[in-house]
Amino acid sequence: MESRRIVVGDIHGCYDELMDLLDQLGFGASDRIVAVGDLITKGPKNREVLELFMKDSRFATVIGNHDLALRRLWNGEEVELKSAQKAANKELEADKDRFLPFLNSLPFTIDLESHLVVHAGLRPDVELHSQTTEDLTQIRTLGEDRESRDGTPWYDVYDGEKFVLFGHWPAPEPRRGKMALGLDTGCVYGYQLTAYTLETGELKSVPARQAYASA
Repeated sequence: MESRRIVVGDIHGCYDELMDLLDQLGFGASDRIVAVGDLITKGPKNREVLELFMKDSRFATVIGNHDLALRRLWNGEEVELKSAQKAANKELEADKDRFLPFLNSLPFTIDLESHLVVHAGLRPDVELHSQTTEDLTQIRTLGEDRESRDGTPWYDVYDGEKFVLFGHWPAPEPRRGKMALGLDTGCVYGYQLTAYTLETGELKSVPARQAYASA
């Protein structure tokens, strides 16, 4: 069987659902998983998700805004944590010396040739090297407040050379733009965990076992 590159939406500590999804995909030894970031916070098994991505070379991820918050805190920056981030910090802090090198290694984008994986998105008509950390990890809309849910979604305007696979902005079904696909289908909120296979263009989802957080 040919190897596949499979991009997975925001996991947020939903380790059991990730295992369900891998089973449904028939994930094999030559396949590769690329996550859109936010491996941790809000869900029940942050540690297990981190361990998997650290130990299995088939797994890679870009950094999400929640991952980045802990990375900054553990690197000594002054960070105002959200409640879910405080809970994750409490769970993981004892092993931060082991987890921090992994978080420090995570890129903001992963180039898969025809596709680009990023956590939140890209500002249209801005070169990749000029995108800000905040845009890459937080952008939703193109107004004054990049995190606002009101306004023109960046992916409605984006028309770059590479097809962008992103997360960050949960919805019951994948968000779609001309050259972008949003894979955060709100597993941690009780919806589903979704994967996109580059080689086939196929989307697969598994239901959340429960809602672990409120949106």
